[in-house]
Amino acid sequence: MRDKRLAEEARLDGAAASSAEEIRVTDRRRVNLDQETNDGASIEASAAAPSLKPSYVEQLEERTRAAEQKLADVQARFEQLRAALQRETDETRQRLNRAADERARREKADFIASVLPVADNLQRAIEAAESNSAFDALLEGVRGTASNFESALLTAGVEPVPAVGQPFDPELHEAVDTVEVEGERDGTVTAEYSRGYRMGDRLLRPARVQVGRAAHGGRKMIAE
Repeated sequence: MRDKRLAEEARLDGAAASSAEEIRVTDRRRVNLDQETNDGASIEASAAAPSLKPSYVEQLEERTRAAEQKLADVQARFEQLRAALQRETDETRQRLNRAADERARREKADFIASVLPVADNLQRAIEAAESNSAFDALLEGVRGTASNFESALLTAGVEPVPAVGQPFDPELHEAVDTVEVEGERDGTVTAEYSRGYRMGDRLLRPARVQVGRAAHGGRKMIAE
């Protein structure tokens, strides 16, 4: 009897243990399944969660990025235009320099060509003097030389400075000496020792002159 009761208790204990193990296994699977479900729901919830930024902030950021891109494009275009302008400026400067050099060479050649007759007349004057020709022929040759030289200067834009009979002008004349004159001729150029020349507004050299000074009552123009 006792043995039968022990056997029955052992059987019941085994069944209880088996049931408990089955419950534990079932609970573990359920826990894992519940965890996976919760994780998936968390991921889906996270993916579906809306941005925390307001829509106007996103629009502002988008506009900012667009403005930055536009600014970068404008800057790149500006650099291209500046480089092109620099190239055109350099080419224009070089072209103008070449044109100026060519004009200077042409004007120099024209001036030299214009004074060649002066050399011809001087050579004729020398030949006339060496052959004991008449004085009139020699004088005519010298006059022709001077006339040709003045014509060459006028062609080059060089003009003589008016002197004799003009009021003394220290900007144009260099007084070498003075001479006593009547009162109305006081301060007037009475003689020219060497001609002065100017080119436009530029004085190449002043005329070296004699200036009249009244003996009594006239104003003193220059100091002796």
